[in-house]
Amino acid sequence: MTAVVDFCGEEHLAAPDRALVLGRDGDIVIDDNPYLHRRFLEIGFDHDLLWLANVGNATSATIADEHGLVQTWLAPGARIPLVFARTVVWFTAGPTTYEFEVHNDAPQFVQVAELQVSDGQTTLGRVALTPDQRLLIVALAEDILRRGQRGAGAIPHSRSAAERLGWTTTRFNRKLDNVCEKFTRLGVRGLHGSSDRTASNRRVRLVEYALASRVVTAEDLVLLDQLDAAPSS
Repeated sequence: MTAVVDFCGEEHLAAPDRALVLGRDGDIVIDDNPYLHRRFLEIGFDHDLLWLANVGNATSATIADEHGLVQTWLAPGARIPLVFARTVVWFTAGPTTYEFEVHNDAPQFVQVAELQVSDGQTTLGRVALTPDQRLLIVALAEDILRRGQRGAGAIPHSRSAAERLGWTTTRFNRKLDNVCEKFTRLGVRGLHGSSDRTASNRRVRLVEYALASRVVTAEDLVLLDQLDAAPSS
């Protein structure tokens, strides 16, 4: 019974007698980001189950199965069993969003049939978004989607994302309000404005949720490519 963590193309082994810690001083070391905890996430076995524990005190993580059908938000102090053969984890520290994958060789949940997609218009995890709302999310997630592998990427500020789309910052923020409100009504936590939630936190949570639930994928980058190819007015 073992598990492998795939981060930036490097594989790290977790065994029943050896848990893995990710952080600036962990087994999986991210030592160039002062915003990250020294010990942030712990991956290890307990009573024959593989667990992911958030041992930090400020940063949350987003967890999903590989198809985006199951997604949750892991707050500081919480832990969750990783029951799937492959689990994807996202978290953000400062300006950087990280992504890694956990391969469990003894999953408690096994998919019994291949997922079927009836046609090209059906995609797992999609919700009804306007073209501008989808474009906004893709612009925020562009750096992460273009990576091509698990690793690290950046989420732009609203002003930079607005410039990328050729919008004013006011227009971008208005559409960001609308899309966050749409997901909030669906029960997604962390997107509703409050006195302790900054604009940066909201963008991060939106991108992590959209990636985990496969609301946007690398295939949606064509929307930005088409925008780049369009003649200037």
